[in-house]
Amino acid sequence: MIHSRNRRLRVNESIRSLVRENTLTTDDFVMPIFVMEGGNQQEAIPSMPGIFRRSIDLTVKECKELFSLGVKSVNLYMKVSEHLKDNTGKEAWNKDGLMQQTIKAIKDAVPEMIVMPDVALDPYSIYGHDGIIENGKIVNDATNDALARMSVSHAEAGADIVAPSDMMDGRVLAIREALEESGFADVGILSYSAKYASSFYGPFRSALDSAPKDNMEIPKDKKTYQMDFHNSREALNEVFKDIDEGADIIMIKPGLPYLDIVSKVREAIDLPIAVYNVSGEYAMVKAAAQNGWLDNDKTIIESLTCFKRAGADMIFTYFAKEAAMILNK
Repeated sequence: MIHSRNRRLRVNESIRSLVRENTLTTDDFVMPIFVMEGGNQQEAIPSMPGIFRRSIDLTVKECKELFSLGVKSVNLYMKVSEHLKDNTGKEAWNKDGLMQQTIKAIKDAVPEMIVMPDVALDPYSIYGHDGIIENGKIVNDATNDALARMSVSHAEAGADIVAPSDMMDGRVLAIREALEESGFADVGILSYSAKYASSFYGPFRSALDSAPKDNMEIPKDKKTYQMDFHNSREALNEVFKDIDEGADIIMIKPGLPYLDIVSKVREAIDLPIAVYNVSGEYAMVKAAAQNGWLDNDKTIIESLTCFKRAGADMIFTYFAKEAAMILNK
């Protein structure tokens, strides 16, 4: 006779929900948003169905709708005009730049929205790299100086948390010291500590035109600074260094193919962990759903819940708005 029957706790939804270990809510989501120049402008991103580049006014409207759905955090990316790009990234700390205007507009319209601007030079670079290039190489320390100036500029505009995604060595310390010296001790740092050189970023780079340029004199990819996807122990090394330098939240990117990294980091640290459900993951689900191969809503919720089960506290996802609508049903 069987005395222990696990199925007793799966008999119906009421029992299943009673013993459920992880629950997904709208509080878990951070919505990445693409911003472009102009007014009343919106452009669809073909590789990311349902995602758009928007001008500031429409971005503010979108943020109001997100907040009403329970999504209380946004992550900002700029589509920078070509004439503003160079090898220094100086447009990134222009007090009247597109990013700075966007931060101010969102905080004025939705003060309680948590605004996390991306900190990296690739949208501002003529080369499409996250750092300054000298003699054909991405230079680390000069890039850190630029990232620190960029972060202070974001803080001055009203950012709650800055999110360096570049993977330069020591940039968290440079940013933390610059924020402290500028009077922004309360501005947090969400560090992309374990960001892998991944093939899953393709749709994102097309959305911002931020892929490395085809130039024989510069690296053709980002493997000299982003992590090798073959490695896992290295992720802990990166995480511990960023914590020592003053990071408040740790990011792991990409998401679904890297759940083992999320779990490994969760076991090692007590700080909040963010995970990025990246553009390629979004595009795959959307393509399969549009072809009738997957159930769109069920796949979204299952995928996002997997991040919570692995140990993530927050999820950067292009599904944020759609998932909020599903959960609110």
